[in-house]
Amino acid sequence: MKLLLPTSTPLSPDVPEGVTLVRYRPDEPIPADHADAEALVVWGNPPEQLRDCARRLRGLRWVQALTAGTEQVEAAGFAPGVVITSGRSLHDRTVAEHTLALVLAAARRLHRLVRAQIGHRWAGELGGIQPVHEPGSFRTLRDAQVLIWGFGSIATTLAPLLTALGARVTGVARSAGVRAGYPVVGVEDLPDRLPGTDLLIMILPGTPENHHALNADRLALLPPHAWLVNVGRGSTVDTDALLAALRAGRLGGAAVDVFDPEPLPPDSPLWDEPDVIISPHAAGGRPLGADALIAANLRALLAGEPLTNVVRGH
Repeated sequence: MKLLLPTSTPLSPDVPEGVTLVRYRPDEPIPADHADAEALVVWGNPPEQLRDCARRLRGLRWVQALTAGTEQVEAAGFAPGVVITSGRSLHDRTVAEHTLALVLAAARRLHRLVRAQIGHRWAGELGGIQPVHEPGSFRTLRDAQVLIWGFGSIATTLAPLLTALGARVTGVARSAGVRAGYPVVGVEDLPDRLPGTDLLIMILPGTPENHHALNADRLALLPPHAWLVNVGRGSTVDTDALLAALRAGRLGGAAVDVFDPEPLPPDSPLWDEPDVIISPHAAGGRPLGADALIAANLRALLAGEPLTNVVRGH
């Protein structure tokens, strides 16, 4: 078997005897002499390169994406019999860490401090003696009501970090229950939960059913001091509705790592909003544990056993 590995990240999976590892540049077509590959790992491949792979690699059996979301891979047109697996769990720690950074930046108003520093202004209103409790304001994680919409593996890594700083965390998912010790409510319960939320964190995948999941109606249910943090996919938030809520003073602010489209256009009004923190899709970008996942899935494929993180196929 021939396994194609991208040069976009260091990879050296432990593979069985008889498996040939071939490095390829993800921004270039696969060389003709390697078009017979049966397995392909993708990371940072542009859509046109993925479509070329789907068209030319006719013997392909398996595609391993190192991203948590596989929308681009699924849209590339790989044959129905090709198994597609995701990089779910590879970004849990990095995304959780970046999300925590955005949350603390929002609570401590670091964006306003940076602007004051650029203007050589001592922002005394944000320093010195501060109230212990500020009703109607998100300024601390102590006793903050945090709602995490999309309570998967990233959320279960993030939630204890928030809890350690005093937050009260509730998850939102398609099915209610208890996950990793945290209460999880169904999406149908959002109208009851949003009005009491200080911080809404979204980690939703960019599926068609999640398109503009946070719309004008749901934004209107949040209290005016609440903040939004989105580290899932940009398509899950109605940007026009978000801007309207911010400008009307019906939302405290937003820290956003994902956009629709990306990169965020220079003329987007989001750049100039005083309480918007913009992060350039920087939460992930480091697939931790990729070698182990690739090796385990390769052995499962060769043995005819179920693969891990299957999003299409068997």
